[in-house]
Amino acid sequence: MNRTTLSLIAGATALAAVTGFAALSAPDTPGTRSTAKAAAQLPVERTSLLCPAPSMSDIAETSYTSFTPVTKGTGSGGKAELRAAAQESRDGSGAGGDKGKDDGTSGERKTGKTVPTSKEPGKPVTGDSSGAESPALVGTADGRLAPGWTVQETTEVAAGTGRGLQGVNCTAPDTSFWFPGASTAADRTDYVHLTNPDDSAAVVDIELYGKDGALQSPVGEGITVQPHSSEPVLLSTLTDEEQTNLTVHVNVRSGRVGAAVQALDDKLGGDWLAASTDPSGSLVLPGIPKDATSVRLVAFTPGDADADLKLRLASPSGPITPAGHETVHVKGGMTTAVDLGDVTRGEAGSLVLTPTGQSVPIVAALRVVRGKGDKQETAFIPATRPVGTRATSADNSAKGSTLSLTAPGRAATVEVTASAGSEGGTPVSKTYTIKAGTTQDIEPPVPSGLKGTYALTVEPKSGGPVYGARTLAATEGGVPGFTVQTLPDDRGTVAVPEADEDLSVLQK
Repeated sequence: MNRTTLSLIAGATALAAVTGFAALSAPDTPGTRSTAKAAAQLPVERTSLLCPAPSMSDIAETSYTSFTPVTKGTGSGGKAELRAAAQESRDGSGAGGDKGKDDGTSGERKTGKTVPTSKEPGKPVTGDSSGAESPALVGTADGRLAPGWTVQETTEVAAGTGRGLQGVNCTAPDTSFWFPGASTAADRTDYVHLTNPDDSAAVVDIELYGKDGALQSPVGEGITVQPHSSEPVLLSTLTDEEQTNLTVHVNVRSGRVGAAVQALDDKLGGDWLAASTDPSGSLVLPGIPKDATSVRLVAFTPGDADADLKLRLASPSGPITPAGHETVHVKGGMTTAVDLGDVTRGEAGSLVLTPTGQSVPIVAALRVVRGKGDKQETAFIPATRPVGTRATSADNSAKGSTLSLTAPGRAATVEVTASAGSEGGTPVSKTYTIKAGTTQDIEPPVPSGLKGTYALTVEPKSGGPVYGARTLAATEGGVPGFTVQTLPDDRGTVAVPEADEDLSVLQK
């Protein structure tokens, strides 16, 4: 290995520490001593988040909560801020890239109160907006504000299509997103929101898969999202077929985008459908509300091979096999939907999918309904990654927040910390033990002297993998409004390998 190779490794190591999106290992060269030691977990130094435009309703009220947990090993500087993205029209005309590079005044005008800017970790910062003109937001955080930075967007819509409580975690830009659970049915209005944070245009394909396979949609090919812009794409404009259960694949040909699906129902309210975790042979969908009146599983396998899955409900007392739904068969390239009814039967629950034989990668999500008659509300739970090192949930209040944790394998011990409040309060932590194969709904700790909203961090301390979700609930006019956000690892650190002190042997 020569000096040039060493320089490339050093450069890649620095990149990993900055972006937080890469883990790095140096390959061994035959006949030489390995330079790699166990990877050290270092705090990321910069991160990006993208928030979709919250609503097209004139009576929408939206709140934003920005929070970064305290992370050891960070410096003293840094800032986390959100700015308005330009609004791009469907045909590519309209705001374009120039407005995306404005001085931020248009974003302040459209969002009402200035969008939140965080200057210290450990304390949430809030902002709000109202009406249909609230833009998508593009955010960056650096220094000590970058590790674990989380932004929650929560919207209340009092009436009309999609009425109820809608919530979404702002997402990092990426190049591929899977959304099982979307729809082009007559009673649904579903949009894919695409937001481009970069200085160059992104080119995106939106692929649709129904019960019989791929839907022909040339209109969904080669969609251009201008720099620093956001574009909502109505799914029903991409196909003439009305299908109740669809899987949407956002595939980015060039550039990066943030993507989320806003699913609005004429009678059942609506919510954001976040992307499922990457295709995998086994999946966990945590945090089904105990009073759910209807639960629908939507699953899809991207390949040609069929998948046969075992369904288990991780309940407070242990794994349960839902009667009549012991297994599900998912045909390759086709979307499968299974109505599970009131599967939780008044108890906390998480759905666990495992292969009955050969493992075939799948994606999945749940559509969950609470309430009855004309007072029903909908939320979505996608399959998610485990909590990992730490997960963060913003925009919690003294009442209406439920934290759901499941340990599908071994038992686990978890520490949950409530941050200071956005307007005052003292942090507090509490430790919980989650028994093997169970789901526990816990009333999360609340900071003493709480004023405003607060954040929760979940940190597994021992045992097996833990999966989590947080439910926000607010009943208005007898309608049980709610929204569920899963709690994957907040990616506050990145693995960077250490090198031996003496590298001279590698420079000969």
